[in-house]
Amino acid sequence: MSSLSSLSSVSRRHTRARAAGAALAATAALLVAGLSGSASARAAEAAEPSAPSAARTLRTDAAPPALLSAMQRDLGLDRKQAERRLANEAEAGAVAGRLRAALGADFAGAWVRGAESGTLTVATTDAGDVGAIEAQGAQAKVVRHSLAGLDAAKARLDRAAAGRNTADAPVWYVDTRTNTLVVEAVRPAAARALLAAAGVDWSLTRVQARTERPRTFYDLRGGEAYYIDNSGRCSIGFPVTKGTQQGFATAGHCGRAGAGTSGANRVAQGTFQGSVFPGRDMAWVAVNSSWTATPYVNGAGGQSVQVAGSTQATVGASVCRSGSTTGWHCGTVQQLNTSVTYQEGTVSGVTRTTVCAEPGDSGGSYISGSQAQGVTSGGSGNCGSGGETFFQPINPLLSNYGLTLKTSGDGGGPGPEVPGGTWTAGKVYQPGDTVTYGGSTYRCLQGHQAQPGWEPSNVPALWQRV
Repeated sequence: MSSLSSLSSVSRRHTRARAAGAALAATAALLVAGLSGSASARAAEAAEPSAPSAARTLRTDAAPPALLSAMQRDLGLDRKQAERRLANEAEAGAVAGRLRAALGADFAGAWVRGAESGTLTVATTDAGDVGAIEAQGAQAKVVRHSLAGLDAAKARLDRAAAGRNTADAPVWYVDTRTNTLVVEAVRPAAARALLAAAGVDWSLTRVQARTERPRTFYDLRGGEAYYIDNSGRCSIGFPVTKGTQQGFATAGHCGRAGAGTSGANRVAQGTFQGSVFPGRDMAWVAVNSSWTATPYVNGAGGQSVQVAGSTQATVGASVCRSGSTTGWHCGTVQQLNTSVTYQEGTVSGVTRTTVCAEPGDSGGSYISGSQAQGVTSGGSGNCGSGGETFFQPINPLLSNYGLTLKTSGDGGGPGPEVPGGTWTAGKVYQPGDTVTYGGSTYRCLQGHQAQPGWEPSNVPALWQRV
């Protein structure tokens, strides 16, 4: 029995103990090595030559110097540590995805920690899962609440917040590391009122004090990046295509549908085709024939940072941001699926980070290694004293508008012939989605947009055969 089929058996309670045994032990050495830096690729090749490591699949070895330099500056690493961190985060994401699928309703979240993200922790509500988790090279944590239960409670909070003034309780999210639904409030009474309106079980929650109210990063003073109707300035997120039409993704609060844009050089550029804000913070701009979409993000000193895909980073993973005001800055992913209240209204489904930003950076790109993560929404603080930011994840944006991320794999000719099935290049897949390909069925492990070359049989970091 392969390691993947044994993981599937973990989800069946009566075979969970046996599934943690010999079959999983065959992969444990590989996955432990995968969380210890550059050894991951060598271990993967030795254990199973046909299944390349996640780090190799996601091309962490191709991280550009500008990104590595920013990680060194902002995360206190040397270059080798930055490289090992990216490799470890790729491996951790794949392991967490497999365990999420295997544990099913018991799964309570996953996160990485350590300077090099060398430790992956996976939480579960069932102590019987500990052996299976540890067999995959991860640390196990037994908690009271499942991730599904906490997400459901947060959804109730989102619904209760609609139409309410939540300026004094502006941020809420599921914190997997503490297994709680956290509400951050300027006034604790506002958080209690919101929780009461939602009817959320108090045992699930924690109220945390904050002093600043998040804001969107507008800048009406001009500068680089792109301008909206010759006045407001924002930052390009990621170049995209829609059929033959080229354009870029950005934040919804930067402009409404129909608004015109010009580039940093003040040359006519394009038009907002769609925009959502508040609620979400997503938009895209179609450009004219004078502009060409490229698979790059502007890095420090004008260096080009390649974008290879859009695999979602794990909580605790490193992430870097590019913006037209403050350039390159890095930090870590704090929470996924966060809700935040700005002056203009509440935005849900954003990712909270320790990266700083300032006015004019809105709409700019977040990238982890070579993987696009999202576009800058807002935050608090600044890049002098430090701060937090929230980004709109890129995969829901791509899916909402039917866009294809421009990646470094584009333009290399047609992809391999698809041997039948439901898998489709260009479609955004979420964890748990199932497809057929080449006569087999696969389950998605990590959220991403499919692209030629990343067929399910080729990318074990993203797909598990079932």
